[in-house]
Amino acid sequence: MIILASQSASRQAMLSAAGVAFEARPAAIDERSLESSLVDAPPEEIARVLAVEKAQAVSSNGEGRWVLGSDSLVVVDGQRFHKPRSREEAADHLRFFSGREMHLYSAAALVRDQHLKFDCNDRAVLVVRELSQAFINAYLDAEWPAVAGCVGVFRIEGRGVQLFDSIEGNHFTILGMPLLKVLWGLRQFGVMAG
Repeated sequence: MIILASQSASRQAMLSAAGVAFEARPAAIDERSLESSLVDAPPEEIARVLAVEKAQAVSSNGEGRWVLGSDSLVVVDGQRFHKPRSREEAADHLRFFSGREMHLYSAAALVRDQHLKFDCNDRAVLVVRELSQAFINAYLDAEWPAVAGCVGVFRIEGRGVQLFDSIEGNHFTILGMPLLKVLWGLRQFGVMAG
């Protein structure tokens, strides 16, 4: 059984559906501080470093178990966005996203005894349609606070799909983890049957 260094319901649902036995144990790291030290790094590298750091933080207790860390990052017009801290901030994000192209970067890392054994990342491109203020209000009435924990202020498996005109990329990446690559890594290290 692996440890998932995340409290993300979406990541937990993906692993469960794929038949991966896991225990969820969120990592206690300061993501914003780490990100600020990587200010000039490309978004895919920031997501990768955060995934590795989460996995290593949870792996620090010396149990010898495999730990999976994952992170997602949203970039719109060169600006990085985090999970909204309030409904008002969520509305601000949605207004900014309106009519623009969203780049979603998702990364994962497998760590054992604090040693990085495998990492991967992926990117999806989502074109946000023009969003009216009335739509944003109705959307947040229905989805807040569930989307408070979602970078990009959406759950693609729910009403969040209504935000987009087009989507290019792997469904699992959009859900928050490059799952097919993670499963490949788990098989390569014998964590799962090949």
